[in-house]
Amino acid sequence: MLLDNNYHIPVLLLPSIDAMVTNRDGIYVDATYGGGSHSREILRRLSSSGKLIAFDKDSDALNNDIINDNRFQLIHSDYKYLKKYLRYYGIERIDGILADLGVSSHQLDENERGFSFQSDEPLDMRMNALQETNAESILMNYTEAELVRVWSEYSELTNALKIAQKWIKDRKFIRLNSCKDFSDWVTPFIYGPRNKFLAKLFQGLRIEVNGELQGLSELLRQSEELLIPGGRIVILSYHSLEDRIVKKFLKGDNEGPIDWMNNKSSKKFSIINKKLIEADEQEINKNSRSRSVKMRIAERI
Repeated sequence: MLLDNNYHIPVLLLPSIDAMVTNRDGIYVDATYGGGSHSREILRRLSSSGKLIAFDKDSDALNNDIINDNRFQLIHSDYKYLKKYLRYYGIERIDGILADLGVSSHQLDENERGFSFQSDEPLDMRMNALQETNAESILMNYTEAELVRVWSEYSELTNALKIAQKWIKDRKFIRLNSCKDFSDWVTPFIYGPRNKFLAKLFQGLRIEVNGELQGLSELLRQSEELLIPGGRIVILSYHSLEDRIVKKFLKGDNEGPIDWMNNKSSKKFSIINKKLIEADEQEINKNSRSRSVKMRIAERI
């Protein structure tokens, strides 16, 4: 299946690649291939001696107009296995890593993927369709304590306990046929703007389904070992949980309990952008999803 060119609209395309590629002959990693826009731009910056390794755990990405270039290798895997795959290809050190976190435009727009709280399709949210656990299985099988953890830590909802308690009582009598069914069920618990609340609720489930924060922390830890001195890491995040982890890691800040990260490293990166880089008004007008992006750049010491 060849997907259209709008598989994913890249955010901060040129600024991110400008920041990462400092050596035209270097070896680089695009940790989140998606529609391939970032990878194509990276390859445009590299010489014939350069090399790019890209990762994506979504099989749809592998069916989308794959780049044909002998400097390029696309790996169907989660980026948390970065080090293992680089070793397989005989690569010990790299010059840069780019990670555009979160959900692709394709995943959000394809109703059958079950990411949207407005979808009439079943609750799914798997970025890797081969894994067994999806959002519906979490809702139907998690304990009250596990659901409270998801909605308090990942959705940052103040009424996570009340939602979990009521859901545990009701779920034995409920058949969820769609994302919208669960959105309708949770309506009595909504506070503030409806869409914002539901976005946070579903965000928590999505993060849990895909192990997103654990994967991010693994990527960051491995970057310490893999990047050469002077090598760059560029991370684009879309919500505060991701950005908080990235910020603390790059600053070498070990204060505060971040259980999924367990960062014990000393400061090994120099922050390049002291001020967060965000999308400008022109980009936001073209792509409203870029509104929440925060880009951080750091260099391996």
